[in-house]
Amino acid sequence: MSKKSDTQLVIDGLKKLAFGKVNDAVTLAFAEEIPPPELLAKMRLFNISSVKRVKGGGVEVQFFDRQKALEKLYEYALANQNGKISESLLKALSDSGADDLAV
Repeated sequence: MSKKSDTQLVIDGLKKLAFGKVNDAVTLAFAEEIPPPELLAKMRLFNISSVKRVKGGGVEVQFFDRQKALEKLYEYALANQNGKISESLLKALSDSGADDLAV
């Protein structure tokens, strides 16, 4: 098993923010009660920046900004290629995100 570089971990995280599904977060927001820890551990909640209960019993869920994540990925691609866009990175981004754009 190879260890990923810090740069690759950041790129992977930005890709999750930019293209990750938010289905589990929506399920959590509309849940009557907080799900048990076993279910929470299985949920994909990476895109959530904060969750808080509001007066009246509601829940407010805030997400990380997808556009900012895409901008950072684009900046990295430009910087990594000394002004030339990394075709492999852009292809990977377009391939990985196509299926995850739906809620």
